[in-house]
Amino acid sequence: MLGTYYYHEIIRRTVISFGTLFNEIYIRHKNSSGNGISDIKVPLAYGPIQKFLARIEQQPELNKPIAMTLPRMSFEMTSIQYDASRKANITQSFKALDGNNNFKKVYLPVPYNIGFQLNLMSKIQDDALQVVEQILPFFQPSFNLTIDLIDSIGEKKDIPIVLDSVTFTDDYEGDFSTRRILIYTFNFTAKGYLFGPIADTTDGLIRKVQVDYYTGSDTTTAKREMRYTVTPDPIDANPGDDFGFNESIEVFFDGKEYSPTQQKDIWFNMKNNYDGLDDALNLESSIIESNKNLDSEELSITPLKNSDTDDIEKDYEYTRSHLYSLIEKGQEAINGIMEIASEGGSPRAYEVAGQLIKNVSDVTDKLIDLQKKLKDVEVTTSKTTNNTTNNAIFVGSTSELSKILKQGFLNSKE
Repeated sequence: MLGTYYYHEIIRRTVISFGTLFNEIYIRHKNSSGNGISDIKVPLAYGPIQKFLARIEQQPELNKPIAMTLPRMSFEMTSIQYDASRKANITQSFKALDGNNNFKKVYLPVPYNIGFQLNLMSKIQDDALQVVEQILPFFQPSFNLTIDLIDSIGEKKDIPIVLDSVTFTDDYEGDFSTRRILIYTFNFTAKGYLFGPIADTTDGLIRKVQVDYYTGSDTTTAKREMRYTVTPDPIDANPGDDFGFNESIEVFFDGKEYSPTQQKDIWFNMKNNYDGLDDALNLESSIIESNKNLDSEELSITPLKNSDTDDIEKDYEYTRSHLYSLIEKGQEAINGIMEIASEGGSPRAYEVAGQLIKNVSDVTDKLIDLQKKLKDVEVTTSKTTNNTTNNAIFVGSTSELSKILKQGFLNSKE
């Protein structure tokens, strides 16, 4: 964790790479006839602009050989800020080989934006505009710069340098003898990355990639149609070797699916629903088929409880109300699209109207099916309910009732 020493020099390399973008800029002076008389390379140095302005003010005689000449450019790093929009999975890693062919485990880098400010100082407007036009066309609004971030594993990345803004000031204050200084300020953002420590690993390289293509986006119901497999050629090649790839394509019509836990193709309807859990826990499970045959005598129907009946009634009312709502909204949509179709006469509008009518008709059929399903549930409930007689009503004369009571009394004594 914190305290482990490492230093990849990533920020330093980024600063140097940014400066190299502007170290070959020239201006050309011409005579009155338009012929070039001199090409001057614009000096570039790292440092704040205040430092160079102070030197100009302290040495105003710019024509002396020892004075600082203009135009001149300076740049400096102004900020380092985390970029949440480019955040990657913090636990994801990749493997690489160092110079000694040892495997290294590297976590994905952390995105950081590094701010830079480039300043151009000139006493002639034409000189400044020559430099500006040599910079602006390359940023639209970014320019990709390839930087070797980590030498030990050969990690290189394209870092976008984004031009955020351009401003200029004309520092011309004081009396007539005061020197004029034009200052152009360019603000840039380098979308860089910072790597953490690099650790040794015993894991091997990925030497096979397999991709299955499905007939639909929902893989829980769609069937695989084709498999694309890629392996290195030769199979034992290392990252630093000169190798190619073997590609193969297989087409399937068997309805099977590849199981990552069992490492084989299985029937689609026999797929283990716990494959995702097995992968997360690093376990392996298999489907065990039962050989027990259930006879009809072993099957029993449990009568519905009152709470179950209440739930069914609530579900019925809830579903019924939603179906009514869908039908009403669908009817409103049909009325609206029919008005649009009649006004514009667009075939597409009539096509949409026909589709809406079909959808409303389907919802109406579902409402009828809901009634049938409720009746089926009520019939099943009546068949499976145990009837218990708690009270009885006697129909007859009082003499007949007296005989029955006496007979029961005698039987109870015996």
